[in-house]
Amino acid sequence: MTDRPDGPATADHLQLDPALCRQRQQRLIAVMAERELERALLVQPEHVQYLTGFRTPHALLKTAVALDADGHCTLAAPNSAPDNVAADTVVTFEAQWHATLRQEQPRESGRVLAAALDGRPPAKRLGVEFSTFGPHFREASSPATSSQTTDIEPDLWQLRRNKDPDELAMIGRAIECTEAMYRRAREIIQPGITELEVFNQLHAAAVDVAGEPLTALGNDYQANSPGGPPRPRQAGAGELFVLDLGPAYRGYYADNCRTISVDGQPTDDQLKAWQAIVDTLDMVERTVRPGVSCQELFHAAQEMLDEYRPGAFFHHLGHAFGLFPHEGPHLNPNWDDTFEEGDVFTAEPGLYGPELQAGIRLEQNYRVTVDGVQRLTSHPLELAID
Repeated sequence: MTDRPDGPATADHLQLDPALCRQRQQRLIAVMAERELERALLVQPEHVQYLTGFRTPHALLKTAVALDADGHCTLAAPNSAPDNVAADTVVTFEAQWHATLRQEQPRESGRVLAAALDGRPPAKRLGVEFSTFGPHFREASSPATSSQTTDIEPDLWQLRRNKDPDELAMIGRAIECTEAMYRRAREIIQPGITELEVFNQLHAAAVDVAGEPLTALGNDYQANSPGGPPRPRQAGAGELFVLDLGPAYRGYYADNCRTISVDGQPTDDQLKAWQAIVDTLDMVERTVRPGVSCQELFHAAQEMLDEYRPGAFFHHLGHAFGLFPHEGPHLNPNWDDTFEEGDVFTAEPGLYGPELQAGIRLEQNYRVTVDGVQRLTSHPLELAID
């Protein structure tokens, strides 16, 4: 196992490689051929970025992309045409008037996309994302004819599982942000510090690494709690501080967790629980390879953690991540997923109870290789470091 994903994770400002975006387009075209689809029309920003490399400069700006079965890609971008994207035609629409965001953005992006596609062969069989496809975009398939739509959102989620080198580099940068956040946390966490102060300082540490604002920051910054958003509450001696951090760099997430002893003196109960969790992570690293059942892995972890105390572990064991914080495969008894080569996933066993004030969760990030896993996270797991 190595400590970093493949890819140039040291570049100043990373972006998706247009050549690899074209490869991802070809994978989607292969799915379209199986489904006998003539065009894919996508509006979710994650899928637009995945296929073209274009990410809107603000989450409130809309975009859309059409990918034809012959490989022609048409991108509708807000306000101005972006550079260095994997698209054959780029059209723009006014997303703002005198700096005011227009509520009509979906209609306008659909209108300019339809105009750009007017000279293309009509598409009678259209692949779309059912969860977000609206009437404004139906004209982009073929204004003069009625198109049959097929939901290809599940196919896109499946394609996104195997991360390309440019995606691994983006995830690697997000993981670097978490490592800086944990280093800062170990410097400042002590009795009396508030959770909000920890959040603020960790946010600043992550931005220093990213060199720009982040698109997400994670959700757990609480002491004496299984987790939750930061509060004005002061951390107390003897408590454990759970930091489940998920910064996103240009849309690509990290998701890992460390638990820190507030006073640097973990109790015997806390150390016993910590060891049980570390042993579970060791089991994950020994077990995972392509073809292994995620559901069976969950049950193996549950059995190990129940030896500490039945019921002290009560959440999922992990999940994949990338352009969304929770992707497949799911390490969860409610899904029957199996690991595939190229999956990037978390394992996050935890134990909770009043004797632990109030629990420990440790989370590592991995990439599935042909014969095992590559660990992507390297910050120490210990509750306290001298």
